[in-house]
This record gives sequence, structure tokens and C-alpha cells, in this order.
Amino acid sequence: MDEKPVLIYSTFPTSAEAERIGGALVDRGLAACVNILPVITSIYIWEGKRQHDAEAAMIIKTRAGLADTVIAEARKLHPYANPAFVVLPIDGGSADFLRWIGEQTAKPA
Repeated sequence: MDEKPVLIYSTFPTSAEAERIGGALVDRGLAACVNILPVITSIYIWEGKRQHDAEAAMIIKTRAGLADTVIAEARKLHPYANPAFVVLPIDGGSADFLRWIGEQTAKPA
């Protein structure tokens, strides 16, 4: 079960922040790959006020067994007080690609 690939969705204030943190996760072998969507619009309530911000979204490809470590490492580097991290299961896909995720995250630094 811990070897099963998962996606972790997160948001960042800028693409540069997402790239900095995503690069660190890949370099440490905690993520096989990250995808950064550079501009999204986020509307939410924070500290009692409605917010409307441009953010960057990142999808982190890793294994279930590393998800808590990935979140902990990304959280240390993240500028937000309460960053979004959501782990999403992968129920299927290209066997070769899913195997590659496992291979790339087999020996995290």
C-alpha cells in the first residue's frame, strides 16, 4: 500500500516559490516529478475576510509511503502559515509511468 503512487496538490503564492520547493522535492528524491500550473485564481475566506488571489498550483507525484515526509518537507519551505496539501490516490494509469514514479522515489535523500 505504501508503494502505491499518489498525487499531492498544493498552492503557492508564486510560480517561483512552487519551482523552488518542487525542485527541492525532486532533488531529494521525494517526488518523481512536479507539475506547476503558473496562474490560478483562488477565492477563499482567510481570517474572516474574503480573499481573491493569483496563485500557482503544484501537483507532486510520489508514493503513499512518502506523502507525510513530502508534506513535512514542503511545509518547512512554504511561505504560507496554513499551506494547502491534499493527498489524492491514483486508482490506475499507465503501468510504465506509475512504475517510474516508484523508481524515482525509491531512495530519497
